[in-house]
Amino acid sequence: MERFRIKADDTVLLVIDLQEKLMPTMDRREEVYKNTVFLLNVASQYKLPVIVTEQYPRGLGTTVPEIAKALPEGSGLVVKTTFDACGNGLAQALSETGRKTVLVTGCETHVCVYQTVRSLLELGYKVFVAGDAVCSRFPANYQSGLQLMAEMGAVVISAEGAAFDVMQVAGTPEFKVISSLLK
Repeated sequence: MERFRIKADDTVLLVIDLQEKLMPTMDRREEVYKNTVFLLNVASQYKLPVIVTEQYPRGLGTTVPEIAKALPEGSGLVVKTTFDACGNGLAQALSETGRKTVLVTGCETHVCVYQTVRSLLELGYKVFVAGDAVCSRFPANYQSGLQLMAEMGAVVISAEGAAFDVMQVAGTPEFKVISSLLK
């Protein structure tokens, strides 16, 4: 059952391609913003490293302001041109953290998220996909992407479910901050 545990001291939050020219076309984008910002708050409180990717920012813009303003200080950035972020420096950035669990948010579920998750699994990472913090333009693509990632071995979980796994116990100052965001 260890495969289904998210531990704060072994987890990196990965935010894939939530960019200015991509997001206006995405289904459920407001839900994805809300849940990604929530997970960024969890990462900040529990000291999870955060890595953001941007696909060809010259053409697709940078990370949307809703997400950029919530990024913890020291968040990493991987600029990429391949759909699979591991081919553009993500694998190296993750390796440098020393952590073996990756919690994933981003777009598009069936393209960049899917291809990156596939490589992360091949590299031996334990991967969790926040199903309510990933999106595609069309619901069918979103569903097929989630299904493929689950079949490959990624664990699909809600942002709130992931947060509670990271938190582990109630009553801590960090828990109080995060639980206040759920009201």
